[in-house]
Amino acid sequence: MKILQTPARFYPHVGGVESYVYNLSRELVKIGHDLSVICANEPNAGDEVVDGVKVKRLGYVGKIANTNITPKLPYAIWKEDFDVIHTHLPTPWSADWSAVISKVKEKPLVLTYHNNIIGSGFASQIANIYRRTMMKFVLGKADKIIVTNKKQLKFSPFLGGYAEKVKIIPPGVDTKKFKPLKVEKEENSVFFLSVLDRFHEYKGLEHLLRALKIVKNEINDVKLTVGGGGELTEHYKGIAHQLGLKDNVDFIGQIAESELVKQYNMSELFVLPSTSPAQEGFGIVLLEAMACGVPVVTTDIVGMAEEIEKENAGIVITPTDAESLADAIVIGLENKKNGKNARRLAERYNWRIIAKNISEVYSSIS
Repeated sequence: MKILQTPARFYPHVGGVESYVYNLSRELVKIGHDLSVICANEPNAGDEVVDGVKVKRLGYVGKIANTNITPKLPYAIWKEDFDVIHTHLPTPWSADWSAVISKVKEKPLVLTYHNNIIGSGFASQIANIYRRTMMKFVLGKADKIIVTNKKQLKFSPFLGGYAEKVKIIPPGVDTKKFKPLKVEKEENSVFFLSVLDRFHEYKGLEHLLRALKIVKNEINDVKLTVGGGGELTEHYKGIAHQLGLKDNVDFIGQIAESELVKQYNMSELFVLPSTSPAQEGFGIVLLEAMACGVPVVTTDIVGMAEEIEKENAGIVITPTDAESLADAIVIGLENKKNGKNARRLAERYNWRIIAKNISEVYSSIS
């Protein structure tokens, strides 16, 4: 089957949706599908074939709400020969044109609804207009809507009218790549990974920094490594400095793919203190950390919070509670026995299994 994926960006761009599309696409190739991707040329990589996935990158004229505006996208999709088009929200431009052209060409559309589209200030007004117009069209046109966890149906006020089309399929993790290594752990080390921009403030880094100040009272040499970059990097560095954490926090920027697994393995604990149920979909980085045998601390809004708690693979707390987050970090650093539980839980989410489930979705509508 010929599948066309239309994310805003694609590997080697770093991000949750980009990781989802990359890993899903290459696994779909392995089981016999013909995969193409049309996306923005960010980073500047040009057209190429990546692990059997044909990637066409388009020039863009700027961004609106973290979405690249690619003027040639409608024509590029129209020219493409596909049996099913698979698009993604919350990146409107790509999803909108995918829905329009799938309707005109009478081809089935699959939408993965990663999280809600929201904003603040003027952006909130724009988001509200979009939700009442084009997003309703995209949701209505989609033959199947994939959500990554059942909580999205609870927290999203926009999916209720489309429940009969919704299929719950979680994201996966490459358990051959992300695995325990024989490397020395850094004592009292905590790892956080995200894009450090205003669109990802909900990942909770500021709350983590404030919790770390409390942790320092009990574990003076606690060390937080912050991976990822963005326009808020200096803002977060300023907060760390104000809190007296200059020697306890290391901002290492973008992490090369070849070094990421090692960084997970060197850490004793991975923390993702997400704050917004409307924006947090699943938390793929939690899967990556656990696949490396690293226990996690996260909040009860992430997609796999219940399983993490049930399988004793980490600690789950309520969002925006610095005291509870600090207590969880201290307990997590003192209890170093949950790594095997974390790895066992991650193995249930092998991308090979996830790709087969999504392949069945394609077959059901084509």
